[in-house]
Amino acid sequence: MRQVAAGEIGGLETLYDRYHTMAYALALRITTETGLAEDVVQDSFLGVWRNAARYAEAKGSVRGWLLAIVRHRAIDAVRRQRAGVALGDDVDDAMPAALTLPDIWPEVAGRLDAEQVRRALTALPPAQREVIEMAYFDGLTQREIADKTRAPLGTVKSRMRLGLVSMRQHLVGEDEVPRSAVSASSNGKKGLA
Repeated sequence: MRQVAAGEIGGLETLYDRYHTMAYALALRITTETGLAEDVVQDSFLGVWRNAARYAEAKGSVRGWLLAIVRHRAIDAVRRQRAGVALGDDVDDAMPAALTLPDIWPEVAGRLDAEQVRRALTALPPAQREVIEMAYFDGLTQREIADKTRAPLGTVKSRMRLGLVSMRQHLVGEDEVPRSAVSASSNGKKGLA
């Protein structure tokens, strides 16, 4: 994105190579027309080129930002197309399929978020990952985790806190994590992880 913001065409080419298939699939799902979907993707990448300086890394991934642009442009294209269609005398005509499909953006965004969380979880040391998975996926309390892993409750609490701070750093970047959280996680507690 820095290359695109600096006006380097190579950055846009890399971005296009990496995400054009995904962008087209989303645009096609919303518009249901191949030609219109292609126009939406082209318009979206043109928008990325023109507005690359507006991208804020702290607010989300490049992929998420780009797909949000594609989604909005696809919806706009469908609305423009609908507005251009003249209504006949029969008001009970069925709506075109492109206008009755459910909005898939929440599903797409949820999958992007889930993928980022999975990557952050995978980056954790095994002991920290284990306690977080037991708490969030198995629904166990910290005391139950301590009993199950035969680790002291304090150790389980430390692993949980260190793991969550590390995941937060991975998800939002170190610049966004308050200094107090980072310093608390590195105050000689590394041996507990």
